[in-house]
Amino acid sequence: MSATSPLRPVLPPDIRARKGSAPLVVLTAYTTPMARLVDAHCDIALVGDSLGMVLHGLPSTLGVTMEMMILHGRSVVRGCGKAMVVIDMPFGSYEESPEQAYRNAARLMAETGAPAVKLEGGAHMADTIAFLTKRGVPVMAHVGLTPQAVNTLGGYKVVGRDDEADRVMQDALAVQEAGAFSVVLEKVPMGLAGRITKALDIPTIGIGAGVGCDGQVLVIDDMLGLFTEFRPKFVKRYAELGRTADEAIATYAAEVRACTFPADEHSFPDQLPAKGPKS
Repeated sequence: MSATSPLRPVLPPDIRARKGSAPLVVLTAYTTPMARLVDAHCDIALVGDSLGMVLHGLPSTLGVTMEMMILHGRSVVRGCGKAMVVIDMPFGSYEESPEQAYRNAARLMAETGAPAVKLEGGAHMADTIAFLTKRGVPVMAHVGLTPQAVNTLGGYKVVGRDDEADRVMQDALAVQEAGAFSVVLEKVPMGLAGRITKALDIPTIGIGAGVGCDGQVLVIDDMLGLFTEFRPKFVKRYAELGRTADEAIATYAAEVRACTFPADEHSFPDQLPAKGPKS
């Protein structure tokens, strides 16, 4: 591709082909401005259902709707020219049947322009993943801790220790066999995540799963210090933008109350200054 050619967006086959090569960089994005920042540095922009908690103040991801995912999905697609946009299928939009999953996945893709969806679940979702992929819907799978099943799991706990390890391995193998082009491993012990990564032919993307995965994903508001309600162990804060914003808002409020803002340079005079004579 020449230096003047437009960037070609990353697509699911490109991600699958990255297995075992340079690590995949993934961040969530929910708005156009944030998507533009992610697009400059990442391979994938994930419109995660975490937006329910991060942007809408919900206690979990369970209250996220299709309409919310479509609204934010459109915003992120508008902001990405290179990174591949993947949109989470919300709770209740795919579990009933493969046919339900297809209708909602097709709607997400058609109404946003995103080239792929992500859904949670291992072996029990294999038939649904196969149904989707055979009908032209690229699927990123998600095993280990699956936040939409938090009530069944009993909390946001590590999944895959002791007797659970074989089940998580079988889940990962099952979604690969069903046709997923990649799989997220969430809150899986790093040794097990490394073994799964070696066993699979598709890329693994870790979140709280150690450095042995083929890529990493974080919620962008977590890593920027904007969402501070809780901080999982696997989150590294690369900035404290929440603290910076709080200080800026406090300064603004103080200046408004002291009548020092707006100053003259932020205001408009009654008359424009007279122009000098033409030479």
